[in-house]
Amino acid sequence: MIPFLDLQAQYHSIGPQLEKAVTATMRDCNFVLGERVENFEAGFADYSGTEFCVAVNSGTSALHLALLAAGIGPGDEVITVPMTFVATTAAIVYSGATPVFVDIDPLTWTMNPDLIAEKVTGRTKAIMPVHLHGRLADMEAIGTVARRFGLIVIEDAAQAHGAERHGIRAGAFGDIGCFSFYPGKNLGACGEGGAITTNRADLAAAVRLLRDWGQQGKYNHVRHGFNFRMDAIQGAVLGVKLSFLDEWNDARRRISNLYDDGLTGEMRLPAGPFGADHACHVYAVRVTNRDQVRAMLADAGIATNIHYPVPVHLQPAYTGFGYSLGDFPVSENLARETLSLPLYPEIPDSDVALVIDILNMVMAQPLARTA
Repeated sequence: MIPFLDLQAQYHSIGPQLEKAVTATMRDCNFVLGERVENFEAGFADYSGTEFCVAVNSGTSALHLALLAAGIGPGDEVITVPMTFVATTAAIVYSGATPVFVDIDPLTWTMNPDLIAEKVTGRTKAIMPVHLHGRLADMEAIGTVARRFGLIVIEDAAQAHGAERHGIRAGAFGDIGCFSFYPGKNLGACGEGGAITTNRADLAAAVRLLRDWGQQGKYNHVRHGFNFRMDAIQGAVLGVKLSFLDEWNDARRRISNLYDDGLTGEMRLPAGPFGADHACHVYAVRVTNRDQVRAMLADAGIATNIHYPVPVHLQPAYTGFGYSLGDFPVSENLARETLSLPLYPEIPDSDVALVIDILNMVMAQPLARTA
């Protein structure tokens, strides 16, 4: 069996460093926030090229608090995309605002900047692009639209740790960037974790306040806040892993380019070749008969995944916003066709070659070409 993801392979490569950091944290008995979280915040801010990083307990909390810190609430609208994990939209709803969707670009699969302006109203306060699969959205064009209308830009960079364009990294393009450190991410904790990055002191201060019960000093609650603090063990783990992130991202890009070079069957590949602007969190092909192909790969011992099978505007929890099938055809077609292949830094080249060979054979079969 070739797994889709193998976290044990990563543990075997850096296990002693992780165990040393976790053991030291256990001995300190300082388990919430504290020095290890602060050290990680400083390191990740430096890595991202921002003045500030504020660590929280999940990527969803990062999105939620970023919106609140920006002053977004009931009556406001936030423009985003339906092709994303549901947390992007959920965070907007948590803030009391209304998500307004635009479709994705058919080549990059990220927010189509040409569609934003027509969705801007007097209630629009922010744009929330998603760096889907680790590819940077067209932040330059999105920033131009944001400046035209005076909108804040909140990056959902949950899949794009370390992606960069022209020396600017994910999380540093907009007013505030939001990251998830879920274990399977390029930079993953040993549990849940998240963070925001920003160059704005006011936004960083607001998120710090909101993540810790709205406190300014102990038991002085100046704002309605939340218990969204990062625990010290995750800060220690992330501090160790951060030093390996560039190496892991380079490995992901190399593997993605191997897929690009080897796949020849009747499928659509993601736009490549893969360089620094893509963190290669996911390598997804498009096939019109996705479920058949996935089943045949499983029969051959190859695990796959789908990111994401139903766009958010068609999820039952969000049908109340008035969207329906056909409103966002690029996102809907991608959801029907996308199939994510095994990708993690430690995957052997022999396994990659086997995935390529079997997928090419599957796609050459008449049954596999039947929708």
